[in-house]
Amino acid sequence: MHIAILTFDGYNELDSLIALGILNRVRAPGWRVSIAGPTPRLRSMNGVTIDAMIDLDEACTADAVIVGSGKQTREVVEDPAIMATLGQLDPARQLLAAQCSGALVLAKLGLLADVPACTDVTTKPWVVAAGVEVLNQPFFARGNLATAGGCLASTYLATWTIARLHSLEAAKEAMDYVAPVGEKDEYVARALLNVTPYLELPAVSREIQHAG
Repeated sequence: MHIAILTFDGYNELDSLIALGILNRVRAPGWRVSIAGPTPRLRSMNGVTIDAMIDLDEACTADAVIVGSGKQTREVVEDPAIMATLGQLDPARQLLAAQCSGALVLAKLGLLADVPACTDVTTKPWVVAAGVEVLNQPFFARGNLATAGGCLASTYLATWTIARLHSLEAAKEAMDYVAPVGEKDEYVARALLNVTPYLELPAVSREIQHAG
């Protein structure tokens, strides 16, 4: 299974890197998590520079794609080359998730036309203007589409992704590993409270799992 985290200049470290860390707690043959970007090197909103592991074209072939958030998301959705590449994304064959302003990317791609979304308070007006209903909650999923609002809700996207592509037990173990000592039960329980209502396994998800 390959999970790609789309990361752009101005990215929010909490959105891309927390998900990366949790997802990499899964130890399974073929399980791979990649930071994907439109350029080889990416600079965060706070000046942290990282190298992209794959490009956007390869990211679009992944079993799951998480669209990260950042200060320059409005510039991203106005870039014809980037959006043309991301037009390859397809919830019929892969899991698609968005963190905070990443929901704007999915909205502009037309993937949230009939699906409400979660996002951060700054991005909410832009997502609403794109014709998408924004929910006042940290996580929502329907079928193979999921969105999360608030930086630390990236833990919920990671939990959902692991549960869908691997198992709920693996998701629990990953969250337990990263949760604060003395508060592990509470952290795992909160993640499950937010994610498990959306863990139905439609036929397309089973096809993704079998293909992996």
